[in-house]
Amino acid sequence: MVGLGRMGANMVRRVMLDGHTGVVYNRSPEPVRALVAEGATGSASLAELVQTLQAPRHVWVMVPAGGATEATVTELGGLLSPGDTVIDGGNSYYKDDVRRSKLLAEHGVHYLDVGTSGGIWGLERGYCLMIGGPREVVQRLDPIFSALAPGRGDVEPSPGREGKGGTAELGYLHCGPSGAGHFVKMIHNGIEYGLMQAYAEGFDIFRNASIEALPADMRYDLDLADIAELWRRGSVVSSWLLDLTAIALAEDPKLDGYTGYVQDSGEGRWTVLAAIEESVPADVLTASLYTRFRSRQDHTFAEKILSAMRAKFGGHTEKPT
Repeated sequence: MVGLGRMGANMVRRVMLDGHTGVVYNRSPEPVRALVAEGATGSASLAELVQTLQAPRHVWVMVPAGGATEATVTELGGLLSPGDTVIDGGNSYYKDDVRRSKLLAEHGVHYLDVGTSGGIWGLERGYCLMIGGPREVVQRLDPIFSALAPGRGDVEPSPGREGKGGTAELGYLHCGPSGAGHFVKMIHNGIEYGLMQAYAEGFDIFRNASIEALPADMRYDLDLADIAELWRRGSVVSSWLLDLTAIALAEDPKLDGYTGYVQDSGEGRWTVLAAIEESVPADVLTASLYTRFRSRQDHTFAEKILSAMRAKFGGHTEKPT
C-alpha cells in the first residue's frame, strides 16, 4: 500500500524494481494510475486492497502521522485476518505504536513500526529503515526490508565491526519491540534538526560578513556556493545535508526562491519531550526546534538555508505565509 506523497510512490517503485509485486491504494487515483502503468496492481479501497492480497497479507501504510494513520490502521484492523501484518512506515509517535500494536494483537494481526529515512532520493539511494516489533515477524518480512534498504554499496563497515555482521551494515535494523523503530527515527530527526541548524547559522554568518557595521578591512564578500562545494571535499563537516545545501546554493545563490518559513513535522517536538521524560539535557536540539517556531514570524537567511535543505531531501514545500 502506498500513501500520499512522492516518498511512498518511490518506495513502491523500489520494491518493484527488486522483483517484488505490489498492490497499491491511494485516496487520490492519480498516483495509483501512475504505478499501475509501471506494473503494479491498483485498488480503489482498503477493502479491495485486502481482498486482492494473498494471505498472509502484509500492508505497508505510508500516510501522514496522526489522524490519517490512526484511521487507516484502525480500518485495516477490522479488515485483516489473524497472521496478517500492518507496517507503519510513516513518522508516527512511538507511544501510538505501542498502543496500536496491542489493539491489533487482539485480532491476531501483527504490527511493525518502521522509521524510514531517505526522502525523495530513496528510489536511487535506498531507504534507511529503523524497525520495531516482534522479531519473528521482522525476520519473516526481511525480503521487503532488504529490497528497500541501500545495501552496503561503497560504504565500508566501521573499523572494529569485523565479524559482527548483521543488517545494520545493509541499511536496516530491527531496533527492538513495538515503538522502538519510530523511537529511533524520532531521535534521528531531532538530531537532523540540530545538524541543519548548525549549517544554517554558519552560512548566515558568512552572508553577513560584509555588512557595513564591520571594520572595512574585516569585511568579506564570500561565495557561499563555493564554500559549500569546498567543504564537500575532505572537510570534517561534510555530509549529505551539506551536499543538498551546495545544490540549493548553486541553483539559487541568494535563495530568493525561499521565504524561510520552516515547518516542523512533529518528531523534533517528540524528541524534546523524550529528553524531558528522561531528564537528559538536549540544548542544541531544543534550540533548533524553537528556531523553527520563530521562523514563522521572522525569516532570516539561516531559515532560508533550512527551508532549502528540507525541500532538497524530502520535497517539503513551504507553507504559505
